[in-house]
Amino acid sequence: MNLQTLLISKDDNAAEVLSRVLASFAVGVERFSEAEIALQRLGEQRFDGLIVDFDEPEAARRLLQASLAKPGAAVTMALLSDERSVREILRSGAKFILHKPVAPEQAAATLRAVTAMLRRERRRSFRVPVQAPVQLSVPGGDQIEGIMLDLSQTGMDVLAAQPLHASAVVGLRFSLPDESAAIDAHGEIAWANPNGQSGVRFLDIPEDQAEKMKAWLLVNTPDVPLEESDPVSVCKLTDLSLGACYVETESPFPEQALVDLCLKAGGMEMHAEGMVRVMHPGSGMGIEFPSRTTEQRETVAQFIEFLTSRPGTVPELLISPKSLVADHQQFESVGPPDEEHLEDPLLDLLRSGQSLPTDRFLMELHRQRNPEAVSSS
Repeated sequence: MNLQTLLISKDDNAAEVLSRVLASFAVGVERFSEAEIALQRLGEQRFDGLIVDFDEPEAARRLLQASLAKPGAAVTMALLSDERSVREILRSGAKFILHKPVAPEQAAATLRAVTAMLRRERRRSFRVPVQAPVQLSVPGGDQIEGIMLDLSQTGMDVLAAQPLHASAVVGLRFSLPDESAAIDAHGEIAWANPNGQSGVRFLDIPEDQAEKMKAWLLVNTPDVPLEESDPVSVCKLTDLSLGACYVETESPFPEQALVDLCLKAGGMEMHAEGMVRVMHPGSGMGIEFPSRTTEQRETVAQFIEFLTSRPGTVPELLISPKSLVADHQQFESVGPPDEEHLEDPLLDLLRSGQSLPTDRFLMELHRQRNPEAVSSS
């Protein structure tokens, strides 16, 4: 799997460090100093990653916007000299932050997480050419026939009998070429041409159908190994509740990312998915668990009880990426009304803490801790 990153910076020292570290992770780098040339290159080729230097803020924002507008957008990183602008840059579309001057150790920690995400997104977004009929349901209830031109875990290209409209939400019905599954899902039109060809980004697919589609794609994607392990981020768990956790790590994953957590302590092991609600570059991240069903609550409650019954036990936590953007529907409350409003100060803080400076957030995090919070400090 040949991963390629586009780097735009006039800082030779930063470019040298980043190129060397990325090469150690088997990621190629193409570097430009001028934003206009880089914009042209971005339009010519698909890059897995994009690193922009915010020493020239306006040019950097244009590059981020151009990348995000493309189907299968690159994983974006920002080089920053001013730490006070982190929240603003994240809102501009950057997923990871690298502080200048760039030290090799800092770059390695952050780019380890970046590379894991690059590989995961490449596998998810690799498009397998295929021609198969698809039925689209458009706003207003009209049915449109189309031909699927390629398929990935994240979406498809389709040629419809009439033009579609960008940003519209459509229903999708199609069968996999080997007839192993019929897919009934919804998607958003990411881009559309007047001739009826459009790019569709999947919004929701039933879990059993998604697994069958993933299996078909893995078999039919020749350059993606079936067994390729992602690098994982080793973290220190500091807080845990029924609905969320906070971990300290030098290499946090970006906000809205879907991650896989593996918690181990004293022979007990817990696996869970989570969405990154708050990310503090070089410091840590707050992760929300999926909607608090009875099964989810029981699993986490048992782990909390296990830890609190053994003072001093420090759990081992491994985190790896699943996708750059989580399905927010997984994190909507689905239990009875009395269960949906269970007190969870940690979860409440994560959901409201994106706008807080890091030091203020950590102060609030310390303040809301209770005897059931997990702390290894």
